[in-house]
Amino acid sequence: MSSPNNRIFCNVRVNNAGVYDDAPMAGMTGEQWRRVIDVSLHGFFNVTQPLLLPMMQTRWGRVINLSSVAGILGNRGQANYAAAKTGLHGATKALALEVASRGITVNVIAPGIIASRVTQGVFDDAQIKALVPMKRVGKPEEVAALAAFLACEEAGYISGQIISVNGGMV
Repeated sequence: MSSPNNRIFCNVRVNNAGVYDDAPMAGMTGEQWRRVIDVSLHGFFNVTQPLLLPMMQTRWGRVINLSSVAGILGNRGQANYAAAKTGLHGATKALALEVASRGITVNVIAPGIIASRVTQGVFDDAQIKALVPMKRVGKPEEVAALAAFLACEEAGYISGQIISVNGGMV
């Protein structure tokens, strides 16, 4: 049997894959729709499903899915992205019910506007102040801190949740 520390490192899965290919749905191609869905939803299944039996055998595990505020609020030009992230929310809730009795938690972190290469230059200060009640972008460390907490032993009674890190956007 592995030590608790080895168990933690072996039985934590953080799913952070995502792409966007924005277009109004009326002009969106089937390829744009499928590519975004494929990465977020099929990617989640393909990397998480093989790890479930080993987690169930040790009766301990953490699955943490990174989503987006777009999966909660939607966003113009991102019907594909919002659908993928909302689908991830539903899959998370269903999986949380399936594995709860085996000591496995499954949760979603739904960040808002976080400082990154993707958001750099997309939002100016006026837009941030209008969109985010805290009047600032989030820091990657704020999202990482929540992921670290959800991965630890003390988060063992939190499962099936969608937790936003968004400066009060919703």
